[in-house]
Amino acid sequence: MLDIKYIRQNSDIVKNAAKNKLIDIDIDRLLEVDVKLRELNQNLDALKEERNKLSASIPSLKAEEKQKVIEYVRELKDKIAPLEEEISPLKEEFDSLMYQVPGVPLEEVPIGKTDEDNVEIKKVGQIPTFDFELKDHVDLAESLDLIDIPRGVKIAGSRSYYLKNEAVLLEMALCRYVIDKLIKKGFTPMTVPTLVKEAPMYGTSYFPGGRDQSYAVTEDDLYLVGTSEVALVSYNSNETFESADVLPKMYCGYSSCFRREAGTYGKDTRGLYRVHQFTKIEQVIMCEADFDKQYELHNFLLNNAEEIMQELKIPYRVVKVCTGDMGVGQIRKHDIEAWMPSRGKYSETHSCSSFNDFQSRRSNIKYKDSNGELKYCFTLNNTAIASPRILIPLLELNQNADGSVNIPEVLIPYMGGMTKIEKKNK
Repeated sequence: MLDIKYIRQNSDIVKNAAKNKLIDIDIDRLLEVDVKLRELNQNLDALKEERNKLSASIPSLKAEEKQKVIEYVRELKDKIAPLEEEISPLKEEFDSLMYQVPGVPLEEVPIGKTDEDNVEIKKVGQIPTFDFELKDHVDLAESLDLIDIPRGVKIAGSRSYYLKNEAVLLEMALCRYVIDKLIKKGFTPMTVPTLVKEAPMYGTSYFPGGRDQSYAVTEDDLYLVGTSEVALVSYNSNETFESADVLPKMYCGYSSCFRREAGTYGKDTRGLYRVHQFTKIEQVIMCEADFDKQYELHNFLLNNAEEIMQELKIPYRVVKVCTGDMGVGQIRKHDIEAWMPSRGKYSETHSCSSFNDFQSRRSNIKYKDSNGELKYCFTLNNTAIASPRILIPLLELNQNADGSVNIPEVLIPYMGGMTKIEKKNK
């Protein structure tokens, strides 16, 4: 969340950010509640301070004076109680409004409403041509006995699937290749909890706005995460790093992820593009509150993902994400979109985001700077790889006329030397 002091001093900027991010939040009401709360809390603090001083003096007073003070302390308590009752709902409203206030995008962020308004900044790799009729990933994978969607739907409902045989090995190979790559770059690998409490969801700004996209385990007050970012950022929640020298912290999280895909009825229903359960490796960095450093690390995260795409030989483009397609806390965001022949277009596979102190302020993650002053960290994240979505271009772009699929060279060592997936003898 934003610092309320910043909102007070820059209300027009914050209002404009909310407008451009398509977030309906009444900033004027927030500031009105803020003024009222501060006034009430000042009165409450004054009454409590007077009550405490008088209460502490009572044992040393003479009987007659003591009784008068006791009576006055009771009167103070009677004044305090209704003040606390008045403050309580206002504090709830204040907190609710604060959680809806968006991060302010950088000036470089294009203004727009949907992903159609994102701005392409580069394309990498040539879109291949084929001299035979291409199969989409579903027909291709079914012919090679790599997926079973009908039985996935039978067992778990729409947008469900089974990966089978070499597809399982391919997903594992992708993940191990990516983890090895990130370890060499200095990341700490982690497997993370996929069931988390409500606080980490608020802390990483997936709640309250994204609650409809999460699966809730109501009996235990837990939620299935849609990304390991939630657990990775929250790993240091309510902690203070003793020095900026220990920053940046760089984590990569391997986990299953779960999304309800609410609001996507009838959209991307064929195949593996939009599913409820998937496997992902996420990059997360926490750094000192330095805008230049954050900018540099954002590009570092983006470059890591680009290297992966290049080594997999998947043509892709990078887009600057517009205001309306950003999350509530993001101030700068780039998507990487892979060329997917069956879709006839570039489609998102990675999202790289910077937050300033938006998440760390919610999650209470601080560090001591060189002067010993406490500051909130800046946080960033980017997808490293997400499957099965990445399998779409991998399968479709590497298919052969005989229905077989070549294994990308960089993955062959992780596939036990296998170079091709071929049809099985019945």
